[in-house]
Amino acid sequence: MTQHLAAPSTGTSDDAPGNRTGWWQDAVIYQVYPRSFADGNGDGMGDLAGVTARLPYLRDLGVDAVWLSPFYASPQADAGYDVADYRAIDPMFGNLLDADALIREAHALGLRIIVDLVPNHSSDQHEWFKRALAEGPGSALRERYHFRAGKGENGELPPNDWESIFGGPAWTRTTNADGTPGEWYLHLFAPEQPDFNWEHPAVADEFRSILRFWLDMGVDGFRVDVAHGLVKAEGLPDLGSHDQLKLLGNDVMPFFDQDGVHAIYRSWRTILDEYPGERIAVAEAWTPTVERTANYVRPDEMHQAFNFQYLSTDWDADALRNVIDSSLAAMRPVGAPTTWVLSNHDVTRHATRFANEPGLGTQIRTAGDREMGLRRARAATLLMLALPGSAYVYQGEELGLPDVTDLPDEARQDPSFFRADGQDGYRDGCRVPIPWTREGSSYGFGDGGSWLPQPEGWGELSIEAQTGVEGSTLELYRSAIAARRDLPGLGAGSDVEWLDGPEGVLSFARPGFVCTVNTTGAPVRVPAPGTVLVSSAPVTVEGGSAEVPADTTVWWTV
Repeated sequence: MTQHLAAPSTGTSDDAPGNRTGWWQDAVIYQVYPRSFADGNGDGMGDLAGVTARLPYLRDLGVDAVWLSPFYASPQADAGYDVADYRAIDPMFGNLLDADALIREAHALGLRIIVDLVPNHSSDQHEWFKRALAEGPGSALRERYHFRAGKGENGELPPNDWESIFGGPAWTRTTNADGTPGEWYLHLFAPEQPDFNWEHPAVADEFRSILRFWLDMGVDGFRVDVAHGLVKAEGLPDLGSHDQLKLLGNDVMPFFDQDGVHAIYRSWRTILDEYPGERIAVAEAWTPTVERTANYVRPDEMHQAFNFQYLSTDWDADALRNVIDSSLAAMRPVGAPTTWVLSNHDVTRHATRFANEPGLGTQIRTAGDREMGLRRARAATLLMLALPGSAYVYQGEELGLPDVTDLPDEARQDPSFFRADGQDGYRDGCRVPIPWTREGSSYGFGDGGSWLPQPEGWGELSIEAQTGVEGSTLELYRSAIAARRDLPGLGAGSDVEWLDGPEGVLSFARPGFVCTVNTTGAPVRVPAPGTVLVSSAPVTVEGGSAEVPADTTVWWTV
């Protein structure tokens, strides 16, 4: 099943220009969701050829690296996060030659490539799992997953009370060859995504081999999906609670954030360090505290971990200051950069989150006040890019795209939408293909429509419509990223110096630079600390003071 290149790739990170020590410490990394970025063959689905053709756009945007969501061979039960073959490309995205071309072209343009890795679970169509089912109870391959006998007189009850993140029990019962009910298997997500048993040495060996396969292809790093989930508590104990989703992120669970995961990542780090060009690993780790997140980025483990506490913070000055302080403080002892992110493929775009009332979480179904949402999103972006550490940008946020909140039910494809009591299932809204041009069947996404319907007026938010337009969100991103690259006081380091300001206003200094953030719904007058460099809305400066509009961030050079 695995695809093979005709000849081994010689492209490595060393081929990329501009190599520097610790490049990830202050990098701006752009997330591409391949289904929805660009369609190269006109079938309505984004693909690797489409991404490759659009790489010059990302270079011109000014980002340092591109993170690609999964493109592996998959039945697509969960948009590619159910992997059937980790060394093959799903035909909907292309093949290994397309991946090789993408990596080489990115390096030629000075961009690094980070790929998604999904080690917590495979697809139920993975060869190991198919053979485990076919061979039945007692198969050695069943030990590579979590197969268990059920409880109850006839094994009719799940082995424990764990619930799936997508809703319902985290166990599915198998059927024996003779048609009788069989053992159960664990899946923290969809039934098509059985969890690996990381206590089995073959699993660890396989993933070390997968790492080397892609490192030899030339990738610059891995974003590790569900990095907190690989190790389960010994004996798989009952949690003793229902409605378990409400507990996530508040406590260490028997299936999440177990201390045993860290030995796995220490072994991976030794492999990454063998390769030239500073290859990195990034943890998607949902933990109860930023202090526990810091465990994933100790000097001998991963290089970065997503800061979900920041992503879920409301547009409020005190809340933002608290999460910034706690994030920087947690990472300082381990010497890792803090990461900042506002949107991704699993949460409502921040232009829509900030358009609604605070406290609604990261999955919102209403459009809200779009003008206010865009205003706040632009301001939040400048705040994020002013902070020390690395920033992540999700495709389309540089266009100010809102979530598409009115998709018809028949168009939705998020698997959790079709399961009761799980995640909200409205992730499709942030996955609608992005617009490149004002007109066309899919606004320049491709020649054959798009796999999710795009709303009317999408073209007015397109790259074509915003390029070169003073004040557009795209040009704001371009100018801010360029300034961040040029100013040594931005990005690098691990501290900010807070300055006094009116209520609802954040102000902090960094070397040669001051950032002012008005989170209130009204203009405020503040002393002008220097010269306006970039602002998310026009700022009036007179007589040594400045009027900062509502929901606006200003960068000053001093």
